[in-house]
Amino acid sequence: MNNLKEQEYWSQRYKEARTGWDIGYPSTPIKEYIDQLKDKTISILIPGAGNAYEAEYLWKQGFTNVFIMDISEIPLEEFKRRNPDFPEEQILHKDFFEHEGQYNLIVEQTFFCSLIPTDENRNAYAKHMASLLKPTGKLVGVWFDFPLTGDMENRPFGGNRELYLKYLEPYFKGQTFERCYNSIPPRQENELFGIFKKI
Repeated sequence: MNNLKEQEYWSQRYKEARTGWDIGYPSTPIKEYIDQLKDKTISILIPGAGNAYEAEYLWKQGFTNVFIMDISEIPLEEFKRRNPDFPEEQILHKDFFEHEGQYNLIVEQTFFCSLIPTDENRNAYAKHMASLLKPTGKLVGVWFDFPLTGDMENRPFGGNRELYLKYLEPYFKGQTFERCYNSIPPRQENELFGIFKKI
């Protein structure tokens, strides 16, 4: 994947405000999952975080070990403006595939669906996600549930449960992966919520 090309693509989308995925607050399925977490010291990564409303929510709930990452600097600067007390070293402007670290939890907010949907990219996503998790770590979040088209510019891309599992199952054991019951109205019937434990 061409890192510079990807960075330019996403930065242009933010500059043009072509951010239909951005709802302006944490998505309900992820917020309700966060509300069940008890240990506020766990290390959490949100890749492809964009404006990172989920991270903002976590931070305000007292989770101190939250890291956000995006290939474009534009949403990260906006996040800093909204959250001036958030630690600078936990804001990562970099390519997910070049990141190294170990986390208890990775929050997936349709990041998978932002990647060009080649077998190579999707396999690399699953493999790298697993490498970033501690032995008992979890990948938790939301994947879009609508048909995958051949339009390479119409991101985010879709997929379905069976397709995603094809890539995830070599590295993860699914604890749940079902149609979201608590999606926001515009996304009803178009989201899957999953909890995956590293194998």
